[in-house]
Amino acid sequence: MNQKRWIKHLPHLLGVFIIGVLLISCSQTNESKDTPPNVILIYADDLGYGDLSCQGATKVQTPNIDQLAAQGRRFTDAHTVSAVCTPSRYALLTGEYPIRVDSWGPLPTLSKLIIDTATLTVGKLFQQKGYSTACLGKWHLGFGKDENDWQVPLTPGPNEVGFDYYWGIPFVNSGSPYVYVENKTVVGHDPNDPLVFLGRNYQGDLEPSPTPTFPKEASVKTENWFAGAHKAHQIYDDEKTGTYLTEKATEWISKNKDNPFFLYFATTNIHHPFTPAPRFKGTSQAGLYGDYIHELDWMVGEIVKSLEANGLTENTIIIFTSDNGGMLNLGGRIAVEKGHKINGDLLGFKFGVWEGGHRVPFIVKWPGKVPAGTVSDELISNIDMLATFTALTGQEQDLSLSAKNSVNVLPTFLSDEKSKREELLLAPRKEKNLGLRQGKWMYIPAQGSGGFGGSKPHHHAWGGPAGVQLVSGTNSDIEGGKIKADSPPAQLYDLEADPNQTQNLYNEYPDVVAHMDARLNEMRTNLTKK
Repeated sequence: MNQKRWIKHLPHLLGVFIIGVLLISCSQTNESKDTPPNVILIYADDLGYGDLSCQGATKVQTPNIDQLAAQGRRFTDAHTVSAVCTPSRYALLTGEYPIRVDSWGPLPTLSKLIIDTATLTVGKLFQQKGYSTACLGKWHLGFGKDENDWQVPLTPGPNEVGFDYYWGIPFVNSGSPYVYVENKTVVGHDPNDPLVFLGRNYQGDLEPSPTPTFPKEASVKTENWFAGAHKAHQIYDDEKTGTYLTEKATEWISKNKDNPFFLYFATTNIHHPFTPAPRFKGTSQAGLYGDYIHELDWMVGEIVKSLEANGLTENTIIIFTSDNGGMLNLGGRIAVEKGHKINGDLLGFKFGVWEGGHRVPFIVKWPGKVPAGTVSDELISNIDMLATFTALTGQEQDLSLSAKNSVNVLPTFLSDEKSKREELLLAPRKEKNLGLRQGKWMYIPAQGSGGFGGSKPHHHAWGGPAGVQLVSGTNSDIEGGKIKADSPPAQLYDLEADPNQTQNLYNEYPDVVAHMDARLNEMRTNLTKK
């Protein structure tokens, strides 16, 4: 084609080119629209309401988590349905109140799997839509059908309740057996040197296998109750666990980038003992407690970087939250002495039913879907993830959640729509303090928090009135670190006017008390029927 003819046809050629570009663009847009979103749920351990700089902390800095909040939505009235680790995790994965399986405290060492393998879980929900699923980190929901003897294979476990892949801490980082587990086997398993359970008061000839120890300011790490599995115990390293989990997460994301995936990333940070990698020690102004938060923030940042490196940022939902509120152990008390407010100005701590035990950080980021830089005061809970993910994956018509206690809060993630969560059971360690939230009201049918009660320097876990006094908290029932003799027999708080629960209104609103007490008893009865 000569120059004149080329110039003559230029408009036509440009038109063809532009149409081609538009068609490619539309194709890519439709492809992106039709591709199911990846979901990463980061479940921190014992991270309190005041443990992030985006939640007001000044003695620790959490730039990576703050960035999630800046790019997404932060919820200020989000709760776990239990202030204790195991029942909180049960609720998250099953969408059921943990009192249905009589789960109130941390699971014992030899416990069987407490999730029915036939029940719908968030993992199974995603598997049904073709997602790859993984659980990385703390499990603490048991293994096996009967008493867990810790012999390989460890089954049923995570693989049987919705996770294609599991790697992590099978129990809790403060309690033995101090090994890592991958799917159904102990990492470093030697059939000629299996784990041998000795128990707390063992009197025989076997010696517990060695495991790293730490200074008392790291808070309690109990002695190993297991002998044997020496290779597995040598692999286990508290100060490397955060790094190991992060490497596993980023590797798994890269490996599964071509398929929709769900990653449940359950960190051991910041559960005691506080054992950040050496490079994080001394980086905060809140002792090892704060340093462990800094490592957690780094872990979150590495996951975000992995998404960016694999081109997954735009089509991945990240949910960041915690399993319960902050704990006033020695590390927590040191942080408080340095001016850090682990649960902000909320009343109470982990294990207790006051707000500090179960009101937790909750951040959702989904580019282009969740309004960036927004804050919501709508009531939501970890138990709502099952129904929310059901809606997200378009399975509402296929699945009946009538047997569950989960509420779809996806519209509350994406818009200013009000939460459909109207009431919420909130459990402490002690059953008598099981509380009920309805709208602005919080009712507790007993005195105190129902949680830890330590008050002496040598006590591991502080809480209750003594803990409130230690952090200079205020509550009308408490004086001098004790419950007043003339305090009401139960508690009622207006959280709209008084989110820090400074004033017990039990005597002022008898009709509200009567209504909520009746409803609480009704719910308890219905949920615990066999």
